[in-house]
Amino acid sequence: MSKKRIGIVSLGYAWLPCEPGPSRFYYIAKMFSEKGWDVDLIGTSFQHFKKEPRDKDLILSQNYPFKTSFIEVKPYKKNIDVRRVMSNHLAVKATVDYLKQNEYDVIYCSIPQNDVASAVAEYCHGKKIPFVCDIEDLWPEAMEMVVKNRFLRKLIFPKFYKDAERVYALCDAAVGTSEDYTERAVKYNHREMPLKTVYVGCDMDIFDRGVKEHSDSIEKDENEFWITYAGSIGKSYDIDTLIKASASLLEDGYSNIKIKILGTGPRLEEMRKLKDEINAKNVDFLGYTQYPIMAAYLTKSEVALNSFIKGAPQSIANKVGDYLASGSAILNTLENDVAKSLIDSNEVGINIEPENVEELKKAILYFYENREKTKAMGENARRLCEKRFDRKTSYLEIIDLCESLLK
Repeated sequence: MSKKRIGIVSLGYAWLPCEPGPSRFYYIAKMFSEKGWDVDLIGTSFQHFKKEPRDKDLILSQNYPFKTSFIEVKPYKKNIDVRRVMSNHLAVKATVDYLKQNEYDVIYCSIPQNDVASAVAEYCHGKKIPFVCDIEDLWPEAMEMVVKNRFLRKLIFPKFYKDAERVYALCDAAVGTSEDYTERAVKYNHREMPLKTVYVGCDMDIFDRGVKEHSDSIEKDENEFWITYAGSIGKSYDIDTLIKASASLLEDGYSNIKIKILGTGPRLEEMRKLKDEINAKNVDFLGYTQYPIMAAYLTKSEVALNSFIKGAPQSIANKVGDYLASGSAILNTLENDVAKSLIDSNEVGINIEPENVEELKKAILYFYENREKTKAMGENARRLCEKRFDRKTSYLEIIDLCESLLK
């Protein structure tokens, strides 16, 4: 009996363990392969996370248990850039041409990029190939607060909406990385089709291995209380308020409350300058931190901070799985109702208003002064991760969904 064959198309997200960046589609490809499928993971020649060409020789030398394919695309320098839009547009035909040269039983495709996903959906519809879209982000909704240029909005937003609606009209099933993303697939067309919410999550075995290997090398005084942020230092993430609240805590004598900031991004130097200007000596910038070391830092922390600015469009952020795995209580400033509900209903932390120094300071002191409650929240977080965020089990729902389309 021949193997079932799946094409996994993700031009913006198909990153592999030998590269920096999230690896959801690597895990999806790996798990399909382990379940006996013949897998073709289709990405691009360009590494979006680093904004440079991918090292194809390095990738191919890893002997991953599936085929890796590369669509040639034009480079670009920014996440939101006309050049990126053009790069995606030029990749549409190349992607469809590649699919035409191969045969698949199912095609699984990420959205964004909207125009690529729309073209793949059209191709699958014409060939009667079951098509599943994986909703990673909402374009252009997620860009509303970022793209201020009126000409650019007028140029790209209508096309993004049109392509998204075409994808949702033609897909045979949809997977979202949060409940509101999943619901977007049927928000306007009111179709009945299989829907699954499968969080980005984390591999708890790999997370725990990192903790075991690196925890002893990370020094922490027994009297210290750590608040840790891990992620990008960019426009959507409210690091300013964290630094200001930290300085205020230091002025009030809480010198044993330490802030650890893991990550890099376009605002890193600006935030370092702010720290120096207001003498926030209790803040440590650790820069880009490899995943196993990040896991160890998070696990040594009492609180993990999910810090976003007002109006941030994110939902269940990628970092949430790692935060939960660490067994830390979560302090959340993201206003998204799905994210807030996850925190409240599972009693894994608290939600506060973003960009409010006094509110953040008050929340940190709540955790600091209520150690047993903080510990209990962290234990709840770990249990929630085991139940809903561990890729080993949660991603099996994606495989079951695709297999159901072939019955």
